[in-house]
Amino acid sequence: MSTRGWLYFIARAMGDATAISKGPVAIEKRILRRMVGKAVSRGMWRLFR
Repeated sequence: MSTRGWLYFIARAMGDATAISKGPVAIEKRILRRMVGKAVSRGMWRLFR
């Protein structure tokens, strides 16, 4: 994995840790946003390939 990849991995892990400390609602929002982002990304990829 490249340096940028490691940095993104660490940032995502730190965001997950922050969400855990804020409680279940923050975790659910984070999971939902990640799923929506992946779905939109796949849709855009299919649209513009």
